[in-house]
Formats: sequence, structure tokens, C-alpha cells
Amino acid sequence: MPQEPAAPQVTDHGGGVHSMKVPIPDNPLGHTLVHLIDTDRGPVLVDTGWDDPASWDTLSAGLTALGTNVADVHGVVITHHHPDHHGLSGQVRAASGAWIAMHGADAAVVRRTREAEPALWLDYLADKLATAGAPEDHLAPLRQARTSGRTRTLPGLRAALPDREIVPGDLLPLAGRRLRAIWTPGHTPGHVCLHLEERHPAQLPGNGRLFSGDHLLPGITPHIGLYEDPDDSTMTDPLGDYLDSLERVGRLNVAEVLPAHQHAFTEPGVRVTELLTHHEDRLTGLLALLATPLTPWQLAERMEWNRPWAQIPYGSRNIAVSEAEAHVRRLVKLGRAEAVPGEPARYRAVQGACSSPARA
Repeated sequence: MPQEPAAPQVTDHGGGVHSMKVPIPDNPLGHTLVHLIDTDRGPVLVDTGWDDPASWDTLSAGLTALGTNVADVHGVVITHHHPDHHGLSGQVRAASGAWIAMHGADAAVVRRTREAEPALWLDYLADKLATAGAPEDHLAPLRQARTSGRTRTLPGLRAALPDREIVPGDLLPLAGRRLRAIWTPGHTPGHVCLHLEERHPAQLPGNGRLFSGDHLLPGITPHIGLYEDPDDSTMTDPLGDYLDSLERVGRLNVAEVLPAHQHAFTEPGVRVTELLTHHEDRLTGLLALLATPLTPWQLAERMEWNRPWAQIPYGSRNIAVSEAEAHVRRLVKLGRAEAVPGEPARYRAVQGACSSPARA
């Protein structure tokens, strides 16, 4: 006898705000919290979830459980371009005619990913990892995927192009609501949080609520990586951007945070302080490691993760190396570390650098 599908997991946060757990296939995060905001012109979604049939079915069922459906969606606000947030946006727009809004920096990432040949991104990733000191046995699968044509399976290659740009500081066009865009780069260059400037329905003290995407999560430290244009040689500082963004969000003094993963939480200032301290400690630890010149790959091997390096899956190692490079770039910008000439890239601590890196 066929098993009945599980009831959609939806939560009423009060004040015309709901969330739905949309699954992410084969991912330890489990799900994306897609939020729905009631407006005078129909429901508006904050993010949409991964582009997968089961995820689409769950999103559709969740909307039905909330007394609406996909065809009624008026707009979609994307916190950032990652496929577990932006993946289903195109399908939602096709079914409803909804507009899609995204910050221009992340829209640029979507645009150049769509316009480039898929193999370009495998070449770019392989070159970046080689420069970071990755061993040849790690690079070989990327080169094989390029020659075998398996690039078609990479997520985000044909993500929907947004038709509206989110302008930091502006109120979004949500009829009857006050939702203001807060630019919070770091996790991606165009990540935005969304400040619902309305009294909390439970009268909690603080300044409204914040849809935080992946910028501020209750128990996870967001990945800080590199999203650079292959044709642009500008040396970015994503960790510096993230730390600045954290402090900006902390000053909002919101009553409650509605993140895209895990669960809603209060007292965001406590979490902001924890994350600032975490990155300060990590920078201090890396500075000690750089007493001897190391590549970003070697740094990643020596950094503390949630499991030993030997147990970290292949794709997660790429993310870890990107994280290591983002941190070492921060040390370089602070004048605490410097690049060593030659290939692959290596870095060392600047002689006399203090053991506790200061904020710029």
C-alpha cells in the first residue's frame, strides 16, 4: 500500500509571516526555510529552495497548507544566489508571473554563470585550486568532469535571472508592509538581510524582525568564500565585508531573527558577538600557523573543522580551501601576513605581527 506523503512542515510566526521547510537533497543542512509574507497584493516569498522535484512538491504543498498556491505568489525576494535559496525561483515565476528581486552583485554572478560555457567554471575552479596548492589527485576529477561533459549537472548553471534589483536601504515594493533591504556581503557579494520594520506580533522588545538568509544563523557559522569574476583581478576581502556586515546587523537591535536554516531565535546581539569572537580566534590561530609559509590548501588541512581533514568530503574540501583563503586575505589586509613570491600561492606571518589580529 503506498505511503501517504508527510504533511508539509509549516510554521506561523504571527503577523502574516510563515515559514516552510523545503528539503535540500543529499545535504546535511536538511532544508531551507522559505518564508512567506502576506501583502495586500498577495503572498511574497523570501527565497524558494533547491531546484528539485521533491523540493517543488514540498513548496507547493506548504503553500496549499497556508491557504494559497504557487499561482497566487506576487513576488520573490532572494537573499542570495545560492541554489538552495534561488533554485526554484524560475519555476515560481513561470507558474505565477511573480517578480524576482536580487541584489545587483549576486545578479551579476547569476548572469555570468548563465552566459559562460559550463566547462569554464570547472577550468576556473581547477586553476584556483592549483594556485592554492591543491594536489594533483584532487584536481584530476575536475579535469575528468570537464572532458566527460558532466558539467551539465552542476547546480546554478541556468538559474533564473532576476527582473528587479534590490537597492540597499530601500523599502521593497510589498503593499501594506515595511520590508527594508540591508546589504550584508560576505557569504556572497550581494547577500541581503531583510528588516521587517513592524512591531513584533508577540510584543517582544526590539526593532521588528530580520529575515537573515545565511548571514546570521543560530548554530552554524556561515561559510565565507570567494565569488570573483574570472576576468577581474581585484583582490576582494569577503571576511572583512562579513565582519562589517555583522556589526551593522547587530546595531539594528531586532526582536527576532528568521534565518534560512535551523530555527527562529531572539537576542541576535549575543549571536553576533559569538561570530565576531569565532573569526577573531580563527585569525589568531592562522597567524600562528603562518610562522612557516603555507599554501591555502595547507592552511585548510591544519585548520579546525567539524571533523578531521581526512573525513571531509571532496566538495567540502573546496569550500574549506576557499574559507582558508578568505581568512588569510583578511590577515594580509590587516598587515599581519604577506604573500610569498612564486607558485603555488603561499603566505607567511609578517615579522612582529601581534598574535591577536585587530579589526581594521
